[in-house]
Order: sequence, then C-alpha cells, then structure tokens
Amino acid sequence: MSTLAYFGARPDYAMGRAFALTFAVHAVLLAFMFIGVRMQNRPGDTVTVELWETPPPPPPPVVEAPKPPPPKVEAPKPPPEPEVKKPEIVEKAPPPKPKPKPEAKAPPKDDLDKLLMREQVAMEQRKLDEERRQIDEARRKADSEKTARQLAATARDKALGDYINHIRGRVRQNWILPQDLQGNIAAVFEIVQLPSGDVISIKLIKSSGNPAYDAAVERGIIKSSPLPLPEPRSLFDRKLIVTFPSRDNP
Repeated sequence: MSTLAYFGARPDYAMGRAFALTFAVHAVLLAFMFIGVRMQNRPGDTVTVELWETPPPPPPPVVEAPKPPPPKVEAPKPPPEPEVKKPEIVEKAPPPKPKPKPEAKAPPKDDLDKLLMREQVAMEQRKLDEERRQIDEARRKADSEKTARQLAATARDKALGDYINHIRGRVRQNWILPQDLQGNIAAVFEIVQLPSGDVISIKLIKSSGNPAYDAAVERGIIKSSPLPLPEPRSLFDRKLIVTFPSRDNP
C-alpha cells in the first residue's frame, strides 16, 4: 500500500472542527451587531432641572490695552530727478474757412434763349471754320503735289534732253556730211536699241529733204552703236525718236 493511498484514506477531522468554529464566531458577531443597533434606536431619557436662582452674569471680557505701533522706518528718499522742460507747443491758427460761393441764379427765359442762340451760332461758326481749314489743307496738299510733279517732270525732261544731246553728240562725231550741204536742215529717226545701247534697227520718220544728209545721219547712228546710256537709268527707253539737225541749234 502506497503513501498516497494511505493519506487519502484517512478521514479529515480538522476540517469539521474548523468549520464549526467559524460558524460560531459569525453567529456571535451577528448577535452583537443586532443588539447594538437596538440600543441606538431607543429614545434618550429626559432630565428636568428647576432653577431657583438667576445664574450670575458672566464675567466681562478682558480687553487688552492696544500695543503701541512699531516705529516707522522711513526709506531713504531718491535723489530729485532733473527737471525736463516740456517743449512749448505753438498752437496753429485754424485755416480760414472758404468763402461760400455765391449761388448762380438761373437767368431769365429771354436771356436763356439768347444764350442758346449764341452757342448755336458759335457752333456753326466753328463747323464752318473747320470745313474751311480742311478745304485749305486739301488745296495746299494738291498744290504741293502738283508742284512736285512739275518739278519731277522738269527734271525728267532736262535729264532726257541731256540724254538725247549725248546721242546727237556721239552721232555727229561719226557722220560725214556732204560737201554741198547748205542751210540748217534736220532729219527725224526712230532708233530701236537694247538695254546695253546697241542699235538693232533704224527708221527714217521725217526726211530732211536732202537724201545725202539723211544717209549721212543713218551711217553716223550705225557707227555710234552702242549709244550712250541715260542717267538715271530709269530714263532708258527701248524706242527713241530723235531729231538730228545739221547744226547744233535745230
């Protein structure tokens, strides 16, 4: 038989006694608590006291004499601050009030009509002046343009005349006139040239009346090719009509 089986088979008598003791202690404690609560709930006994003599008055309270206050200790005074002079404030005089403008009174009806009439007349006059100014400006512009065109034409004619005179001078250097030529005669030729001045064709437009002179001028034109070019080049014309007088003055 093992030790565990031995101790497990033995009855536990101590547990029973401990349980009984605990129950008894709790029962006594509950009984004391119940009795104490009942005693607190009982009303107190009333005690009646009869007074035959008036009780003596209570003694007056003892008033202590006030203690003298402690001597005051004065703090040392700070040195006096230097006096700062305040700047003098000069009061500015208030600005003068603007004078009220007089109220414009409405003009009478007759004056108002006259005023409107004057304004209308002035407006029409200004309109006429503006139209006249525009007309004058247009006239001045047209005159200026006309003058410019005339000057340009004059300059062109002069340059073209110089160009033709150069051609005549070149031809005179290369012609051989007949010996029996008399008077001042002229022949008109049409010359077709290239931009380089080379002559490609010659045509007699108007005879001088002297076939020998006409033939001499034609031979001089052929020998003068290429002809002088104009200055400026804008004057160049492929076809020229040139009059060739026998003398310098036609």
